[in-house]
Amino acid sequence: MSQKLFHVSLSPHIQTRDSIQRIMLDVIIALLPALAVALYVFGLGALQTILLAVCSAVFFEYILQKFVLRVKPTVSDLSAVVTGLLLAYNLPSNLPWWMVIVGTFVAIGIAKMSFGGIGNNPFNPALVGRVFLLLSFPVAMTTWPKPLVNRTALTDVVTSATPLSVLKEGVNGGQTVSTLSAQLPSFWDLFIGTIGGSLGEVSALALLIGFIYLLWRKVISWHIPAAIIVTITIFTGTLYLLNPAVNAHPVFHLFTGGIMLGAIYMATDMVTSPMTYKGMLIFGVCIGLLTVIIRVFGAYPEGMSFAILMMNAFVPLINKFCKPKRFGEKI
Repeated sequence: MSQKLFHVSLSPHIQTRDSIQRIMLDVIIALLPALAVALYVFGLGALQTILLAVCSAVFFEYILQKFVLRVKPTVSDLSAVVTGLLLAYNLPSNLPWWMVIVGTFVAIGIAKMSFGGIGNNPFNPALVGRVFLLLSFPVAMTTWPKPLVNRTALTDVVTSATPLSVLKEGVNGGQTVSTLSAQLPSFWDLFIGTIGGSLGEVSALALLIGFIYLLWRKVISWHIPAAIIVTITIFTGTLYLLNPAVNAHPVFHLFTGGIMLGAIYMATDMVTSPMTYKGMLIFGVCIGLLTVIIRVFGAYPEGMSFAILMMNAFVPLINKFCKPKRFGEKI
C-alpha cells in the first residue's frame, strides 16, 4: 500500500480578500450619508472641521511613524482617515480650528501610536480625542451651532442648545418633560437630523443606512449595536413608565446624542471590542447601562463616549471570561 505524504504549510491557513484598507474604505462609505446630512445642516463649518480632522490625522500618523517610531508609514490603510472622520463626527461644527488639530494629535499620537499603532490601542482613538477636548475645553465643546442657520459662515454662527441639554437643564430646574416638550424637536426631526449637536450624530436615519451597509459587507456584526440599543430602550422605558414627568421617552434617548453613532461605529471597533459574540453582548449591555446612568443620574447630558471608553478597559477581562473551549479540552 502506497504511503501519502501530507504537506502542511505555514499559517495563515484561512485566507480572504479582506484587508485593513478594504475594511476602512467600507467604514468611510458607510459614514457618507451622515456626512451629507452634516454638510446640509451645518454647511461650511462642518466641511472645515471634517477636512481639518482627516488631514491632520493623516499628517500626524505619517510624521510619527516616519520620524519618531522609524517604521514604514501605513497611512495608505485609511485607518487614520477613519479616525479623523469619526473624531470630526463627535465635534461641534463651529469648534475652533486649532482645537480640532489638538484633538486629532491626542487621538493619533497618544491613543493610537503610543501603543504601537493600529491593532494595539486599548481605547478607541477618536473617543479619546473627543473626551480630551470635552474635559479641556468644555465651553467650546458644548457650544452648538443652530441647525439650518447661516450655513455659509465659519465663525460667529448662531448657537443653540441640543435637545439633551434642554431636557437636562429643564428637569434639573424643576420643570417636567411635558412642559419642556414645546422646546424639544419631534421624533421625526430627531430621526432625520434637523437638530443641533455634534456634526455626525444628528441624523439617526443616515447612521442606520450606514449600519445596513456595514452589515451587508460583514464588516461588523449586529451583536454590539443591538445589545446597546435594546438595553437603552428597556432601561429608559422602565424609567419613563415609573416617572414620565422627569424621564423622557425611550425614542427620544435613542435618536439624540451619540447613541446611534457610538453603538454602530465606535463600540464596534474591532481592536477595542470583544472577540466572541457572547462577549460582544456583555460589552453592549454594559455600555447601554452606563450611558443611561450617566445621562439620567450624572452631571453630563450625554454619556456614550464615557461608557464606551470605560468598557474598552474591560475588554481583556471580557475576552478571558468568554474564552471558548480549546479543541479537545475537557468540559
